[in-house]
Amino acid sequence: MIDLTKIGQQAQKSAHELGLLSTKDKNNLLLQMADAIERNTEMILVANEQDLEAARLQKTTPTLLDRLTLTHARILEMANGMIEVAQLPDPIGRVDQMWRNADDLLIGQQRVPLGVIGIIYEARPNVTTDAASLCFKSGNAVILRGGKEAFYSNQALVAVLQQSLTDNGASPHAIQFITDTSHETAAEMMRLNKYIDVLIPRGGAGLIKRVKETATVPVIETGTGNNHVYIDQGAQLPMALSIVINAKIQRPSVCNAIETILVHEAVAEAFLPLLAEQIADQVELRGDEKARAILPQAEVATEEDWATEFLDYILAIKVVSSLDEAITHINHYNTKHSEAIVTDDYFASQRFLKEVDAAAVYVNASTRFTDGFMFGFGAEIGISTQKLHARGPMGLEALTSTKYVIYGEGQTRS
Repeated sequence: MIDLTKIGQQAQKSAHELGLLSTKDKNNLLLQMADAIERNTEMILVANEQDLEAARLQKTTPTLLDRLTLTHARILEMANGMIEVAQLPDPIGRVDQMWRNADDLLIGQQRVPLGVIGIIYEARPNVTTDAASLCFKSGNAVILRGGKEAFYSNQALVAVLQQSLTDNGASPHAIQFITDTSHETAAEMMRLNKYIDVLIPRGGAGLIKRVKETATVPVIETGTGNNHVYIDQGAQLPMALSIVINAKIQRPSVCNAIETILVHEAVAEAFLPLLAEQIADQVELRGDEKARAILPQAEVATEEDWATEFLDYILAIKVVSSLDEAITHINHYNTKHSEAIVTDDYFASQRFLKEVDAAAVYVNASTRFTDGFMFGFGAEIGISTQKLHARGPMGLEALTSTKYVIYGEGQTRS
Protein backbone atom coordinates (compact mmCIF):
# COMPACT_ATOMS: atom_id res chain seq x y z
CA MET A 1 0.00 0.00 0.00
CA ILE A 2 1.38 3.38 -0.98
CA ASP A 3 2.15 5.75 1.94
CA LEU A 4 0.42 9.00 1.01
CA THR A 5 1.29 10.59 4.35
CA LYS A 6 4.99 10.15 3.61
CA ILE A 7 4.51 11.56 0.10
CA GLY A 8 2.68 14.54 1.58
CA GLN A 9 5.41 15.16 4.14
CA GLN A 10 8.10 14.98 1.45
CA ALA A 11 6.13 17.41 -0.69
CA GLN A 12 5.76 19.91 2.15
CA LYS A 13 9.50 19.80 2.86
CA SER A 14 10.28 20.25 -0.84
CA ALA A 15 7.85 23.16 -1.11
CA HIS A 16 9.77 24.95 1.63
CA GLU A 17 13.07 24.26 -0.17
CA LEU A 18 11.60 25.50 -3.46
CA GLY A 19 10.67 28.74 -1.76
CA LEU A 20 14.35 29.36 -1.04
CA LEU A 21 15.44 28.98 -4.67
CA SER A 22 16.11 32.07 -6.77
CA THR A 23 14.37 32.59 -10.09
CA LYS A 24 17.68 31.84 -11.82
CA ASP A 25 18.01 28.54 -9.95
CA LYS A 26 14.45 27.48 -10.83
CA ASN A 27 14.93 28.39 -14.48
CA ASN A 28 18.20 26.49 -14.74
CA LEU A 29 16.60 23.39 -13.23
CA LEU A 30 13.65 23.66 -15.62
CA LEU A 31 16.03 23.85 -18.59
CA GLN A 32 17.87 20.78 -17.32
CA MET A 33 14.57 18.88 -16.99
CA ALA A 34 13.50 19.90 -20.49
CA ASP A 35 16.81 18.68 -21.87
CA ALA A 36 16.42 15.38 -20.01
CA ILE A 37 12.93 14.85 -21.48
CA GLU A 38 14.29 15.37 -25.00
CA ARG A 39 17.32 13.12 -24.41
CA ASN A 40 15.11 10.32 -23.11
CA THR A 41 12.58 10.46 -25.95
CA GLU A 42 13.07 6.85 -27.03
CA MET A 43 12.61 5.49 -23.52
CA ILE A 44 9.44 7.57 -23.07
CA LEU A 45 8.07 6.33 -26.41
CA VAL A 46 8.65 2.71 -25.38
CA ALA A 47 6.67 3.34 -22.18
CA ASN A 48 3.94 5.10 -24.16
CA GLU A 49 3.65 2.11 -26.51
CA GLN A 50 2.87 -0.08 -23.48
CA ASP A 51 -0.05 2.23 -22.67
CA LEU A 52 -1.20 2.30 -26.29
CA GLU A 53 -1.09 -1.50 -26.55
CA ALA A 54 -3.27 -1.83 -23.46
CA ALA A 55 -5.66 0.84 -24.80
CA ARG A 56 -6.02 -0.97 -28.13
CA LEU A 57 -6.88 -4.20 -26.31
CA GLN A 58 -9.60 -2.25 -24.49
CA LYS A 59 -10.90 -1.08 -27.90
CA THR A 60 -10.33 2.57 -26.96
CA THR A 61 -11.82 5.02 -29.47
CA PRO A 62 -9.48 6.68 -32.00
CA THR A 63 -10.03 10.14 -30.49
CA LEU A 64 -9.07 8.95 -27.00
CA LEU A 65 -6.09 7.07 -28.44
CA ASP A 66 -4.99 10.36 -29.94
CA ARG A 67 -5.04 12.00 -26.50
CA LEU A 68 -2.86 9.20 -25.16
CA THR A 69 -0.37 8.99 -28.03
CA LEU A 70 3.11 10.47 -27.78
CA THR A 71 5.35 11.06 -30.79
CA HIS A 72 8.78 12.56 -31.28
CA ALA A 73 7.09 15.84 -32.18
CA ARG A 74 4.82 15.83 -29.13
CA ILE A 75 7.67 15.02 -26.75
CA LEU A 76 9.70 17.85 -28.26
CA GLU A 77 6.67 20.11 -27.79
CA MET A 78 6.52 19.06 -24.12
CA ALA A 79 10.20 19.89 -23.65
CA ASN A 80 9.78 23.22 -25.44
CA GLY A 81 6.84 24.00 -23.18
CA MET A 82 9.11 23.59 -20.16
CA ILE A 83 11.67 25.88 -21.78
CA GLU A 84 8.98 28.50 -22.38
CA VAL A 85 7.91 28.32 -18.74
CA ALA A 86 11.53 28.90 -17.72
CA GLN A 87 11.57 32.03 -19.85
CA LEU A 88 8.40 33.52 -18.34
CA PRO A 89 8.54 36.17 -15.60
CA ASP A 90 8.54 34.67 -12.11
CA PRO A 91 5.45 35.84 -10.17
CA ILE A 92 6.86 34.80 -6.79
CA GLY A 93 7.92 37.76 -4.66
CA ARG A 94 6.23 40.29 -6.95
CA VAL A 95 4.49 43.10 -5.07
CA ASP A 96 1.20 43.76 -6.86
CA GLN A 97 0.39 46.94 -4.95
CA MET A 98 1.71 49.01 -2.05
CA TRP A 99 0.18 51.87 -0.08
CA ARG A 100 0.33 53.75 3.23
CA ASN A 101 -2.61 53.63 5.59
CA ALA A 102 -3.81 56.29 8.03
CA ASP A 103 -1.29 55.08 10.63
CA ASP A 104 1.59 55.50 8.16
CA LEU A 105 2.12 51.74 7.84
CA LEU A 106 3.54 50.74 4.45
CA ILE A 107 1.38 47.80 3.30
CA GLY A 108 2.25 45.62 0.32
CA GLN A 109 0.49 42.68 -1.34
CA GLN A 110 3.07 40.10 -2.42
CA ARG A 111 2.78 36.95 -4.56
CA VAL A 112 3.58 33.64 -2.79
CA PRO A 113 3.24 29.94 -3.76
CA LEU A 114 0.14 27.96 -2.84
CA GLY A 115 2.38 25.26 -1.30
CA VAL A 116 1.63 21.67 -2.32
CA ILE A 117 -0.60 21.08 -5.34
CA GLY A 118 -2.25 17.76 -6.10
CA ILE A 119 -3.21 16.93 -9.69
CA ILE A 120 -5.59 14.08 -10.54
CA TYR A 121 -5.82 13.56 -14.28
CA GLU A 122 -6.65 11.07 -16.99
CA ALA A 123 -5.16 9.95 -20.29
CA ARG A 124 -3.00 12.89 -21.39
CA PRO A 125 0.72 12.43 -20.64
CA ASN A 126 1.52 16.05 -21.56
CA VAL A 127 -0.29 17.10 -18.36
CA THR A 128 2.64 15.56 -16.47
CA THR A 129 5.25 17.96 -17.84
CA ASP A 130 2.90 20.95 -18.00
CA ALA A 131 1.90 20.56 -14.36
CA ALA A 132 5.43 19.82 -13.20
CA SER A 133 6.97 22.84 -14.91
CA LEU A 134 4.29 25.34 -13.87
CA CYS A 135 4.24 24.15 -10.27
CA PHE A 136 8.03 24.16 -10.06
CA LYS A 137 8.41 27.66 -11.52
CA SER A 138 5.74 29.03 -9.17
CA GLY A 139 7.47 27.49 -6.14
CA ASN A 140 4.93 24.71 -5.52
CA ALA A 141 5.65 21.04 -4.90
CA VAL A 142 3.32 18.81 -6.93
CA ILE A 143 1.85 15.36 -6.34
CA LEU A 144 0.68 13.78 -9.59
CA ARG A 145 -1.90 11.04 -9.83
CA GLY A 146 -2.46 10.06 -13.46
CA GLY A 147 -4.96 7.54 -14.74
CA LYS A 148 -4.19 3.92 -15.47
CA GLU A 149 -4.55 4.62 -19.23
CA ALA A 150 -1.24 6.56 -19.27
CA PHE A 151 0.44 4.85 -16.33
CA TYR A 152 3.69 3.79 -18.02
CA SER A 153 4.07 7.08 -19.92
CA ASN A 154 3.56 9.17 -16.78
CA GLN A 155 5.86 6.99 -14.70
CA ALA A 156 8.63 7.33 -17.30
CA LEU A 157 8.22 11.11 -17.55
CA VAL A 158 8.32 11.62 -13.78
CA ALA A 159 11.33 9.33 -13.44
CA VAL A 160 13.20 11.49 -15.97
CA LEU A 161 12.23 14.71 -14.18
CA GLN A 162 13.17 13.37 -10.75
CA GLN A 163 16.51 12.06 -11.96
CA SER A 164 17.28 15.45 -13.49
CA LEU A 165 16.51 17.18 -10.19
CA THR A 166 18.70 14.71 -8.29
CA ASP A 167 21.56 15.08 -10.78
CA ASN A 168 21.44 18.85 -10.34
CA GLY A 169 21.38 18.89 -6.55
CA ALA A 170 17.65 19.53 -6.03
CA SER A 171 15.04 17.48 -4.18
CA PRO A 172 13.28 14.93 -6.42
CA HIS A 173 10.29 15.15 -4.07
CA ALA A 174 9.31 18.48 -5.59
CA ILE A 175 7.66 16.37 -8.31
CA GLN A 176 6.10 13.11 -7.09
CA PHE A 177 3.97 10.49 -8.82
CA ILE A 178 1.45 8.17 -7.18
CA THR A 179 1.95 4.74 -8.67
CA ASP A 180 -1.29 3.28 -7.27
CA THR A 181 -4.13 4.00 -9.71
CA SER A 182 -6.92 2.59 -7.53
CA HIS A 183 -10.00 4.67 -6.70
CA GLU A 184 -9.30 4.06 -3.00
CA THR A 185 -5.89 5.74 -3.19
CA ALA A 186 -7.32 8.59 -5.23
CA ALA A 187 -10.02 9.11 -2.60
CA GLU A 188 -7.39 9.12 0.15
CA MET A 189 -5.42 11.73 -1.77
CA MET A 190 -8.55 13.90 -2.04
CA ARG A 191 -8.70 13.97 1.77
CA LEU A 192 -5.01 14.68 2.38
CA ASN A 193 -5.75 18.24 3.46
CA LYS A 194 -3.02 18.19 6.13
CA TYR A 195 -0.41 18.19 3.35
CA ILE A 196 -2.07 19.21 0.06
CA ASP A 197 -3.09 22.87 -0.20
CA VAL A 198 -5.17 22.63 -3.38
CA LEU A 199 -6.38 19.84 -5.65
CA ILE A 200 -6.86 20.23 -9.40
CA PRO A 201 -8.73 17.51 -11.35
CA ARG A 202 -8.24 17.28 -15.13
CA GLY A 203 -10.38 14.89 -17.09
CA GLY A 204 -13.93 13.96 -17.92
CA ALA A 205 -17.13 14.95 -16.18
CA GLY A 206 -17.13 11.77 -14.09
CA LEU A 207 -13.69 12.42 -12.62
CA ILE A 208 -14.44 16.06 -11.85
CA LYS A 209 -17.76 15.18 -10.20
CA ARG A 210 -16.09 12.49 -8.07
CA VAL A 211 -13.37 14.88 -6.90
CA LYS A 212 -15.87 17.62 -6.04
CA GLU A 213 -18.02 15.20 -4.02
CA THR A 214 -15.15 13.43 -2.23
CA ALA A 215 -12.41 15.97 -1.59
CA THR A 216 -11.84 17.74 1.70
CA VAL A 217 -8.86 19.48 0.09
CA PRO A 218 -9.88 22.76 -1.62
CA VAL A 219 -10.57 22.10 -5.32
CA ILE A 220 -10.03 24.25 -8.40
CA GLU A 221 -12.56 22.85 -10.83
CA THR A 222 -11.39 22.38 -14.39
CA GLY A 223 -14.37 21.74 -16.57
CA THR A 224 -15.47 19.70 -19.49
CA GLY A 225 -15.96 21.55 -22.76
CA ASN A 226 -19.49 21.48 -24.16
CA ASN A 227 -18.63 24.44 -26.39
CA HIS A 228 -20.58 26.24 -29.13
CA VAL A 229 -20.09 28.44 -32.16
CA TYR A 230 -22.98 30.74 -33.04
CA ILE A 231 -23.14 31.87 -36.69
CA ASP A 232 -24.99 35.16 -36.63
CA GLN A 233 -26.99 36.62 -39.49
CA GLY A 234 -24.18 39.16 -39.82
CA ALA A 235 -21.49 36.52 -40.32
CA GLN A 236 -19.10 36.17 -43.24
CA LEU A 237 -19.90 32.59 -44.22
CA PRO A 238 -16.41 31.61 -45.46
CA MET A 239 -15.00 32.77 -42.11
CA ALA A 240 -17.72 30.89 -40.24
CA LEU A 241 -16.98 27.73 -42.23
CA SER A 242 -13.27 27.94 -41.48
CA ILE A 243 -13.85 28.52 -37.76
CA VAL A 244 -16.35 25.67 -37.37
CA ILE A 245 -14.16 23.20 -39.25
CA ASN A 246 -11.12 24.12 -37.16
CA ALA A 247 -13.00 24.07 -33.86
CA LYS A 248 -14.61 20.67 -34.56
CA ILE A 249 -12.13 18.70 -36.65
CA GLN A 250 -8.58 19.79 -35.89
CA ARG A 251 -8.56 17.79 -32.63
CA PRO A 252 -12.02 16.72 -31.50
CA SER A 253 -10.75 14.84 -28.43
CA VAL A 254 -9.78 17.98 -26.47
CA CYS A 255 -11.87 20.16 -24.19
CA ASN A 256 -11.64 23.32 -26.33
CA ALA A 257 -13.21 21.67 -29.39
CA ILE A 258 -16.85 22.51 -30.15
CA GLU A 259 -19.80 20.13 -29.87
CA THR A 260 -22.72 22.27 -31.13
CA ILE A 261 -23.21 25.02 -33.67
CA LEU A 262 -26.12 27.46 -33.60
CA VAL A 263 -26.99 29.02 -36.95
CA HIS A 264 -29.25 32.03 -37.46
CA GLU A 265 -32.20 31.13 -39.69
CA ALA A 266 -31.36 34.00 -42.04
CA VAL A 267 -28.12 32.27 -43.12
CA ALA A 268 -28.88 28.61 -42.35
CA GLU A 269 -29.95 27.63 -45.89
CA ALA A 270 -26.77 29.15 -47.33
CA PHE A 271 -24.36 27.96 -44.64
CA LEU A 272 -25.39 24.43 -43.67
CA PRO A 273 -25.02 22.83 -47.15
CA LEU A 274 -21.54 24.40 -47.41
CA LEU A 275 -20.63 22.90 -44.04
CA ALA A 276 -22.03 19.47 -44.86
CA GLU A 277 -20.11 19.39 -48.15
CA GLN A 278 -16.87 19.94 -46.23
CA ILE A 279 -17.34 17.66 -43.21
CA ALA A 280 -20.23 15.19 -43.71
CA ASP A 281 -17.88 12.39 -44.77
CA GLN A 282 -15.90 12.82 -41.55
CA VAL A 283 -18.36 14.10 -38.95
CA GLU A 284 -21.71 12.67 -37.87
CA LEU A 285 -24.30 15.46 -37.97
CA ARG A 286 -27.23 15.65 -35.56
CA GLY A 287 -29.78 18.41 -36.09
CA ASP A 288 -32.99 19.88 -34.81
CA GLU A 289 -36.10 19.94 -37.01
CA LYS A 290 -35.12 23.14 -38.83
CA ALA A 291 -31.58 21.94 -39.45
CA ARG A 292 -32.80 18.58 -40.78
CA ALA A 293 -35.16 20.34 -43.19
CA ILE A 294 -31.98 21.68 -44.82
CA LEU A 295 -29.76 18.64 -44.13
CA PRO A 296 -32.05 15.58 -44.24
CA GLN A 297 -29.01 13.30 -43.91
CA ALA A 298 -28.48 14.54 -40.33
CA GLU A 299 -29.62 12.35 -37.45
CA VAL A 300 -32.26 13.71 -35.06
CA ALA A 301 -30.62 15.69 -32.24
CA THR A 302 -31.90 14.74 -28.79
CA GLU A 303 -32.00 16.68 -25.54
CA GLU A 304 -29.01 14.64 -24.43
CA ASP A 305 -27.03 15.73 -27.50
CA TRP A 306 -27.34 19.41 -26.57
CA ALA A 307 -25.82 18.63 -23.16
CA THR A 308 -23.07 16.22 -24.26
CA GLU A 309 -19.33 16.73 -24.64
CA PHE A 310 -18.81 14.21 -27.45
CA LEU A 311 -15.01 14.43 -27.75
CA ASP A 312 -15.55 12.77 -31.10
CA TYR A 313 -16.44 13.43 -34.74
CA ILE A 314 -20.04 14.33 -33.86
CA LEU A 315 -21.61 17.77 -34.29
CA ALA A 316 -25.03 18.91 -33.09
CA ILE A 317 -26.74 21.66 -35.13
CA LYS A 318 -29.56 23.99 -34.10
CA VAL A 319 -31.15 26.71 -36.21
CA VAL A 320 -32.16 29.73 -34.12
CA SER A 321 -34.30 32.75 -34.88
CA SER A 322 -32.31 35.33 -32.92
CA LEU A 323 -29.20 36.20 -30.94
CA ASP A 324 -31.36 36.00 -27.81
CA GLU A 325 -32.26 32.38 -28.56
CA ALA A 326 -28.60 31.51 -29.19
CA ILE A 327 -27.43 33.07 -25.91
CA THR A 328 -30.24 31.39 -23.95
CA HIS A 329 -29.37 27.98 -25.43
CA ILE A 330 -25.65 28.40 -24.73
CA ASN A 331 -26.10 29.53 -21.13
CA HIS A 332 -28.47 26.64 -20.48
CA TYR A 333 -26.35 23.82 -21.91
CA ASN A 334 -22.74 24.99 -21.82
CA THR A 335 -20.10 23.99 -19.28
CA LYS A 336 -18.77 27.56 -18.99
CA HIS A 337 -15.61 26.72 -20.94
CA SER A 338 -15.35 28.37 -24.39
CA GLU A 339 -17.97 29.97 -26.63
CA ALA A 340 -17.72 31.83 -29.95
CA ILE A 341 -19.78 34.09 -32.18
CA VAL A 342 -19.08 34.73 -35.86
CA THR A 343 -20.47 38.10 -36.92
CA ASP A 344 -19.67 41.45 -38.50
CA ASP A 345 -22.30 43.10 -36.28
CA TYR A 346 -20.41 44.98 -33.56
CA PHE A 347 -23.41 45.30 -31.28
CA ALA A 348 -24.22 41.58 -31.57
CA SER A 349 -20.62 40.73 -30.71
CA GLN A 350 -20.65 42.98 -27.65
CA ARG A 351 -23.91 41.50 -26.39
CA PHE A 352 -22.47 38.01 -26.85
CA LEU A 353 -19.30 38.92 -24.92
CA LYS A 354 -21.31 40.47 -22.11
CA GLU A 355 -24.12 37.94 -21.75
CA VAL A 356 -22.51 34.56 -22.43
CA ASP A 357 -21.29 32.96 -19.20
CA ALA A 358 -18.00 31.19 -19.97
CA ALA A 359 -14.34 31.35 -19.07
CA ALA A 360 -13.37 32.29 -22.64
CA VAL A 361 -15.68 34.07 -25.10
CA TYR A 362 -14.57 34.66 -28.70
CA VAL A 363 -15.58 36.95 -31.52
CA ASN A 364 -14.63 35.62 -34.97
CA ALA A 365 -12.09 33.05 -33.80
CA SER A 366 -11.92 29.32 -33.05
CA THR A 367 -12.43 28.03 -29.52
CA ARG A 368 -9.32 25.89 -30.05
CA PHE A 369 -7.26 28.86 -28.81
CA THR A 370 -8.39 28.32 -25.21
CA ASP A 371 -5.06 26.93 -24.13
CA GLY A 372 -2.35 28.16 -21.80
CA PHE A 373 0.33 27.74 -24.46
CA MET A 374 -1.69 29.73 -27.02
CA PHE A 375 -2.42 32.45 -24.43
CA GLY A 376 1.32 32.89 -23.84
CA PHE A 377 1.51 31.06 -20.49
CA GLY A 378 4.07 28.51 -21.74
CA ALA A 379 1.76 25.70 -20.60
CA GLU A 380 -1.33 25.33 -18.46
CA ILE A 381 -2.26 23.50 -15.32
CA GLY A 382 -5.84 23.24 -16.56
CA ILE A 383 -8.75 25.41 -17.67
CA SER A 384 -10.80 26.57 -14.72
CA THR A 385 -14.53 26.90 -15.33
CA GLN A 386 -15.33 28.16 -11.85
CA LYS A 387 -15.26 31.79 -10.73
CA LEU A 388 -13.24 31.71 -7.51
CA HIS A 389 -9.48 32.40 -7.50
CA ALA A 390 -8.81 31.56 -11.14
CA ARG A 391 -10.84 31.25 -14.34
CA GLY A 392 -9.85 30.10 -17.82
CA PRO A 393 -6.41 28.71 -18.73
CA MET A 394 -4.32 28.65 -15.57
CA GLY A 395 -0.67 29.61 -15.85
CA LEU A 396 1.89 30.62 -13.27
CA GLU A 397 -0.07 33.40 -11.56
CA ALA A 398 -3.07 31.11 -11.02
CA LEU A 399 -0.78 28.89 -8.90
CA THR A 400 0.02 31.69 -6.49
CA SER A 401 -1.70 33.37 -3.60
CA THR A 402 -0.83 36.63 -1.85
CA LYS A 403 0.31 37.71 1.57
CA TYR A 404 0.47 41.18 3.03
CA VAL A 405 3.86 42.53 4.04
CA ILE A 406 3.70 45.51 6.40
CA TYR A 407 6.51 47.91 7.31
CA GLY A 408 6.20 50.04 10.41
CA GLU A 409 8.25 52.36 12.60
CA GLY A 410 7.01 51.30 16.01
CA GLN A 411 3.29 51.94 15.44
CA THR A 412 0.82 50.46 17.93
CA ARG A 413 -2.97 50.43 17.63
CA SER A 414 -4.91 52.69 19.96
